[in-house]
Amino acid sequence: MNFENLSILSVRHVDAPHRVTSAEIQDQLSETMARLGLPPNLLEAVAGIQERRFWNEQTQPSDAATQAAELALEDADLDRSKLGVLINTSVCRDYVEPSTACLVHGNLKLADTCMNFDVGNACLAFLNGMEIVGNMIERGQIDYGMVVDGESSRFLIESTIARLKRPETDMATFREEFASLTTGSGAVAMILARADLAPDGHRFRGTFSRAATEYNHLCVGQVDRGVTDTKGLLVAGVGLSKETWAGAQEALGFDETEVDEYCIHQVSARHAEQLAANLEVDLERALMIVGEFGNIGPASVPIVLSKARDLGRIRRGDRVVLAGIGSGLNCSVGEVIW
Repeated sequence: MNFENLSILSVRHVDAPHRVTSAEIQDQLSETMARLGLPPNLLEAVAGIQERRFWNEQTQPSDAATQAAELALEDADLDRSKLGVLINTSVCRDYVEPSTACLVHGNLKLADTCMNFDVGNACLAFLNGMEIVGNMIERGQIDYGMVVDGESSRFLIESTIARLKRPETDMATFREEFASLTTGSGAVAMILARADLAPDGHRFRGTFSRAATEYNHLCVGQVDRGVTDTKGLLVAGVGLSKETWAGAQEALGFDETEVDEYCIHQVSARHAEQLAANLEVDLERALMIVGEFGNIGPASVPIVLSKARDLGRIRRGDRVVLAGIGSGLNCSVGEVIW
């Protein structure tokens, strides 16, 4: 999918305020881990995650997404009445209904002509949201669109800890729920625009995607419980990523030597290292945040992009690759000329 007239006008993130260390979680699970013969620093040693963030208890996903959206609007200096669509891509939601997009739309007091809806595709949804906005802009339906995401891992992690502390927890249960402890909280928003209306924007050239839905059982999540085949997910995910990476280079017309910065979805430090080794890409060109923020789901890739910009890692004209993979499995690689 190649876009001819599409730019990123702004991207802004918000870090959740409360740091929760892996050491604190491991302390709470110390009796279970000792009984199962697990090392006391398992989260840090296996996942490479030292800490993650929690929002205040009363903060809803729509509240977090609204904070990021206000920053993105301020940065873009855009009259919000010009937005033609708002898409929320959060895995976490305030309610089953209405949509979280509807709540954010109301918080932002957007025009009644601005469409709003949620898109769900696990950790890949934000990239899908960018594609949908891009298609709407390219066909002339709208001039500007926003994608938002607010993730909150507090309830999932606290529920998982309570369950794993039970005396009947066995090794199989611990292994299949371990990945839930790696999740983190954060929020991000991006405004996309017709490139000819945004001369200072950053060209979003498009994406290439592949699916491997024969692996749709490897990571299954509910609000309070996630079950993951971590090893199976790693093996299948790396295989799908290799196929997607090769297809993206051909479809978008670049090779690895031309990439200045990678913004990749970060499940764990070990997953990122394995992925980079198999794709033969230089991880030094990827800003790694998973050790400090955990796996922030679909918000991960745009938050990495926002942080890389803030840190001065990307400059005007740089070729930036966005790469994500979601439970199911689905994988997308996109390209931005910054």
